[in-house]
Amino acid sequence: MTWVRYAIIAVILIIIAFVVIKSGKKDFKIEANKLVELLGGKKNIINIEASMSRFKATLKDVSLANKDGIQKLGAKGIVEIDNQIKIVYGQDAAKLKKCIDELLKQNVIK
Repeated sequence: MTWVRYAIIAVILIIIAFVVIKSGKKDFKIEANKLVELLGGKKNIINIEASMSRFKATLKDVSLANKDGIQKLGAKGIVEIDNQIKIVYGQDAAKLKKCIDELLKQNVIK
């Protein structure tokens, strides 16, 4: 009878672990959509690149970018050079670029 209790406790712990793992994952499509908006919208983006931990966006008008908003979105650092914004995101840079590329191709974002 005690093994049943242990089995029930184990199942509950597994369920809790799945919930914690699931809640910790980012929704990169939503985050990518927000990032495009913070960069001044789809029409302001000329090109995007990602390498290692950095995300680079070449923009038509850099003044339209909301650097404070980008920082709040999770950027660890932002550098503006001419018409480019380089954002340090860590391991998320490539995932964000992939999602933004998909959104730009689908014309889903503004």
